Amino acid sequence: MAVLREPTFLILAALAVRPLHGYGVIQEVAALSDDRVVLQAGTLYAALERLVAEGLVEPDREELVDGRQRRYYRLSEDGVGALNEDLVRQRRNANAAAAQLRRRAASDFLPGADPAPGMAFGATA
Repeated sequence: MAVLREPTFLILAALAVRPLHGYGVIQEVAALSDDRVVLQAGTLYAALERLVAEGLVEPDREELVDGRQRRYYRLSEDGVGALNEDLVRQRRNANAAAAQLRRRAASDFLPGADPAPGMAFGATA
């Protein structure tokens, strides 16, 4: 499976609990990302069409609300797998980065520790 871009990852995560209509997905993505990712309706519906075509999302049902048709989407089983796979990948990367930062912190206090190649102690890249 390909690496998911952040908006796609968040759309799948938004649909992980229950089916949502487009505006519900927009609100859930904003909440999940602490308002860092704000999807526009056109962007969302293009992404949902793509995710349906890829089999990661499925239409759930349609309702008539205030004279307007509202379509709900749900995460498919393939979508659950893709979301989980990308979650594992991101955790591995975060763990590797955290280990590197711990190593950096530990080496700052070791007498005689060599700085990174081409770097003097105290220098920044």
